[in-house]
Amino acid sequence: MLRTISPIDGSVYVERPLATASEIERALSRAQQAQHAWRNVDVSGRAKVLSRFCDEFERRAQEIATELTWQMGRPSRYTPNEVRGTLERARYMIDIAPQSLADIDPGPKENFKRYIRREPLGVVLTIAAWNYPYLIAVNSVVPALMAGNSVILKHSAQTPLCAERFAQCLEAAGLPGGVFQALHLSHADTERIIQDARIDFIAFTGSVAGGHSVQ
Repeated sequence: MLRTISPIDGSVYVERPLATASEIERALSRAQQAQHAWRNVDVSGRAKVLSRFCDEFERRAQEIATELTWQMGRPSRYTPNEVRGTLERARYMIDIAPQSLADIDPGPKENFKRYIRREPLGVVLTIAAWNYPYLIAVNSVVPALMAGNSVILKHSAQTPLCAERFAQCLEAAGLPGGVFQALHLSHADTERIIQDARIDFIAFTGSVAGGHSVQ
């Protein structure tokens, strides 16, 4: 069982069951299968979904800020800033995606049409820390989805509701099932997923021990 102790008063603010072995297996399989279809959605189609995600996130801004205060102890006058910053980053990354993901022209060559094309990596595992839980996560979640990858988010045990809010808002935005999933994991299960062949890339911010596991 995952328990989040609020720094505000020492109470248990969140309790969640950890993912079981079968739930982890199902999530990995779903992510891999869903990515095959998502990569074929063009960038403009992905942008529409992710823009709706931003709208859903903004609509829940007050609740998200309050939850953030209770989970990680930041004073309530400051947590709305992280919500605004998350939206600014997300919308910026969505806006620049068409240019950032476009084919690169290496220059003319007689009788050849040449270009460099960026391809999705596959399944991205994001491991996010508690201290800037939305700003850290959005830096990999939105670019990964915009580039045609599927994402599994494992958030800090101190801020598990952040992962759930990502999932809730992306589902409400119409993201196809399996393209984004949030898992509450033990350290041992996180290490096992890191080593799973179905994970194609890891975006990590967190502990030194966790960094050694990623390496």
